[in-house]
Amino acid sequence: MKNKFLITLLLLVSILQAQDKQESYSFSLQQAIDHALEHNYTVINANRDIASAKQKKWETTAAGLPQINGAVDYQYNFELQKSIVPAEFFGGNPGEFAEVAFGTKQNMNARATLSQLIFDGSYIVALQASKTYLKYYENAKQKTNLEIKEMVINAYGNVLLAEESIAILEKNKTILSKTLSDTEETFKNGLIEEENVEQLQITLATINSNLNNAKRLEDIALKMLKVTLGIDISTELKLTDKLDNLTVSNLDLTFSQTEFAVTNNINYQIATNFTEQRSLELKLQKSKALPTLSANYNFGYNAFNDQFKFFQQDQKWLNYSNVGLSLNVPIFSSFGRQARTQQAKIALEQAKTQLTETEQQLKLQYEKAKSEYEFAVEEYATSKSNLNLAERIESKQQTKFTEGLSSSFDFSEAQRQLYTAQQSYLQSMVNIINKKAALEKILNKN
Repeated sequence: MKNKFLITLLLLVSILQAQDKQESYSFSLQQAIDHALEHNYTVINANRDIASAKQKKWETTAAGLPQINGAVDYQYNFELQKSIVPAEFFGGNPGEFAEVAFGTKQNMNARATLSQLIFDGSYIVALQASKTYLKYYENAKQKTNLEIKEMVINAYGNVLLAEESIAILEKNKTILSKTLSDTEETFKNGLIEEENVEQLQITLATINSNLNNAKRLEDIALKMLKVTLGIDISTELKLTDKLDNLTVSNLDLTFSQTEFAVTNNINYQIATNFTEQRSLELKLQKSKALPTLSANYNFGYNAFNDQFKFFQQDQKWLNYSNVGLSLNVPIFSSFGRQARTQQAKIALEQAKTQLTETEQQLKLQYEKAKSEYEFAVEEYATSKSNLNLAERIESKQQTKFTEGLSSSFDFSEAQRQLYTAQQSYLQSMVNIINKKAALEKILNKN
C-alpha cells in the first residue's frame, strides 16, 4: 500500500513539473521563417480561406448536378370548402342548387422530386468563375507568405540589432567607468580640473540611459518577433544567427542585377486575376440573354381521411408521378439587361487600366528597391570604414587625455563620434538584411 502511494505521488509530481515547464524555441533566421509560414496567425487564416474557396467551388459545381428533394405536407380542413351544384343531380327541383362539400377533413402528401439542369449559360460562367475565385485566394496566400517572410526578417534583425547595441553599450560603459575612476583619482591628487570628471560623468549617464532603453527595445522587439512567428509572447526564444554572419550572407550585388519579370510578381498576378473576374462578369451578363432548360421528375403519394389514421395499415395511399421540362427564354427586359452588360464592360476596361497601372508601379518599386539595396551595401562599407577611423581617433584622444595633453571636451567629442559610428555600423548591417528582403519580395523570390 505504501509503495502504491509513493508511485502515485511521483507520477503527480512529474505531471505538475511537466505542466510548469515552459516550452522554448531556438531558431536560426531560416528556421524562424519556416516556423512563421506554418504557425503565423495570418497564414493560418489564409489557409482557411483557400479551404473555404475550395468548398465554394464545389458548391457552384453541385448546382448543376442532380438535385433530390423530399417533402411531406399535412392539411387539416376544419371547415371543408363548399361548391354549388344543380339540385336535380340529387333528386331536387330543376333550377335549384345544393351546397356540396368535396374532400376529407385530413389530407397528407409525401413526395420526392428529382431535378436536373440541362443548359444555363450563367452556370457555365459560374464554373469558370469558381476556378478564378480559388486562384485569387491561392495568390493571396502566396502574397501573405512573402509578407510574413519579410516581417520575420525585419523582426529577427531588430532583435539582433538590440542585442548588439546592448553588448556595445555595456562594453563602452565598462571602459568609460574605468576611465572615470582613474580620472577621479587624478583629480583627488590635484593634477586635473573637476570639469574633466564632470564631463565623463555626463557621458556615462548618457550611456546608462541608452543601455536601459536598448534593453527595453530588445524586449519589445523579441515579443514582436514571437507574435510574427505565431508563438506566445511569454515563451522563451533564442536566436542562433549572428548579425555579422547574416550581413555577410546578404552581401550580393549581383543579386540586384537580376532581371525583373513583372509577370512573376504576386501583385501583378492578383491584378490579372481581378481582370479575369471582370471578364467573367461580362460573360455572365451576356449569358443571361440565353435560354435555360431544366428537367424534373416527381413521385409521391396522397392520402385522405376524416380522421388521423395515416399510419395505420388500412389507410389507403394513392401514388402519382410526372416528368417535365422547363424552358425559359428571355425576350425583352426594357433594355435593363443591356444596361447591366454595358456596366460589366466598363468595369472590365477599368480593370485593364488598373492592370497597366500596377505593372508600371511594380517596375518603379523594383528600381527603388534595387537602388535602396545597392545604397545599403555602399553605406555598410562606409560605416565600417568610419567605425575603424572613429575607434583610432577615440583611442588617441583617450591616451592624450590620460596624459593630460587633451581636454575633456575633445575626449568627449571623440567618444560621441565613436558611439555614433558604432550605431551607424549596426544599423547599416540591419539595412542590408532588410533591403535584400524587400528586393526579394518584389522579385517574388521564396
